[in-house]
Amino acid sequence: MSSESKSATAETGDDRQGGAEESLSNISLDSITEGKNERGIPATKFLDDIELFAASFNPPASPELLIGAYSDLFSKFKAYEQQLASKCATYKEKLPEIEKSIKVVRNLKEKKEAGESGVAARYNLADTIYSKAEVDCSQGIVNLWLGANVMLEYTYDEALELLTTKQGVAKKDYKEVTEDLTFTRNQIITSEVNISRIYNWDIRRKRESSLAGSS
Repeated sequence: MSSESKSATAETGDDRQGGAEESLSNISLDSITEGKNERGIPATKFLDDIELFAASFNPPASPELLIGAYSDLFSKFKAYEQQLASKCATYKEKLPEIEKSIKVVRNLKEKKEAGESGVAARYNLADTIYSKAEVDCSQGIVNLWLGANVMLEYTYDEALELLTTKQGVAKKDYKEVTEDLTFTRNQIITSEVNISRIYNWDIRRKRESSLAGSS
């Protein structure tokens, strides 16, 4: 932790009630995080000594301010967790489809090289509904659906090269997204622990102050 005092800019609400008016100020992200992962996701700073951390601000940060800062960070991590979980689900669906396409093209290529002019296949019309078709493999041409209402014609070798490349990229992206999801969930846990520890520290502080005042 830096020995320099960190400033906390306060905004005081005139309609706040109950003892001294509390200020809801903005604590910078750098103050409550330390480092980032390979994709730039910040790591939540674990507060080992809450009193020392609060005193590092000028003026010292209140428990309410610290809880608010970590609660905001928690909310941001939760939102990002949902985005990453959605991406993971997309890749889990996408990768088997690419693998299936590669197997189909390889099979057609093998049939063509074996001198066969066609191959019988079943294709999906709808859920649980399939139909039979005769696929001409003598031309060595296949159409690939690229999305966005685009379908292009490729030779078997071109199709395999494209699909293999897309598979490699998808596997790499899926691995990174999975790692980021795990990392983000760990930051959520750390944020929750910090919020709980700050709350308990505030309770102990108030109890000790009350006992000291009554003695």
